[in-house]
Amino acid sequence: MSDLAQRAVANEAAPDSGRIQARFAALKAEGRGGLVTFVTAGDPDRATFEQILHGLPAAGADLIEVGMPFTDPMADGPSIQASSQRALKSGIKLRQVIDMVRGFRAKDGDTPIVLMGYYNPIYSYGVARFLADVKAAGVDGLIIVDLPPEEDEELCLPALKAGINFIRLATPTTDDKRLPKVLSNTSGFVYYVSITGITGTRSAATADVAGAVARLKRHTDLPIAVGFGIRTPEQARAIAASADAAVVGSALVDSVKAQLDKDGRATPALVDEVLGFVRRLAQGVRDGLRGGTHAG
Repeated sequence: MSDLAQRAVANEAAPDSGRIQARFAALKAEGRGGLVTFVTAGDPDRATFEQILHGLPAAGADLIEVGMPFTDPMADGPSIQASSQRALKSGIKLRQVIDMVRGFRAKDGDTPIVLMGYYNPIYSYGVARFLADVKAAGVDGLIIVDLPPEEDEELCLPALKAGINFIRLATPTTDDKRLPKVLSNTSGFVYYVSITGITGTRSAATADVAGAVARLKRHTDLPIAVGFGIRTPEQARAIAASADAAVVGSALVDSVKAQLDKDGRATPALVDEVLGFVRRLAQGVRDGLRGGTHAG
């Protein structure tokens, strides 16, 4: 299939990307990559999480991924697994996740919110009900890591029909033969997983990421966000120099864990420390301003 044909297929079912499209257009106009922050909903408790969530845009997060806690997050490393367990222990269920996004959206109409997680809680909740509720709450996109393109009828196509972006993962092992299938119903942006394996375990070489982003851009006009293994402002800056955005997750949930007391409760410094880390990451990305040379 030609590049143009692949792009036509990828865009055919895509909803209006709304806030996601507007944010990446703004980043391109600024000549820089963006910062995507991942936080697990309800970690370490609802009140503390809501303070973090509401503070992320001012700290420099351009897009926000909110993890839906799950008992068996198989694609995630120890850090995000632990954050999911903390959230579940505090009583967070999918309904509360949606409520927290609704509360955020009431105060922030611009920052894109993407829910990330696994299909089982959505299936249990009910797909039609889930899509209606998250759309009403102001969710812009979904990343569901355990639903391959072959299962698009389960959630992807209903989400697109509901006007919610379905963001697909591409990996170092996604070859040119597989890519058209991966991109066929993808919208919003493509999330490139820069390493093989689980989250938070190691980092990819910057040159390898740049080559992978260039290859993906030959197949799609969608923005490319790169995650897995980014832990420092310097790494975020290096990734954002070639990709449209750098995604930081495990390092952020580690910064939450670092501010828990011996009983696992939030210390008074937790929110400020986490948002301070986000500010440093955001400054790193902004230090990489490229004028008119942005790859997107």
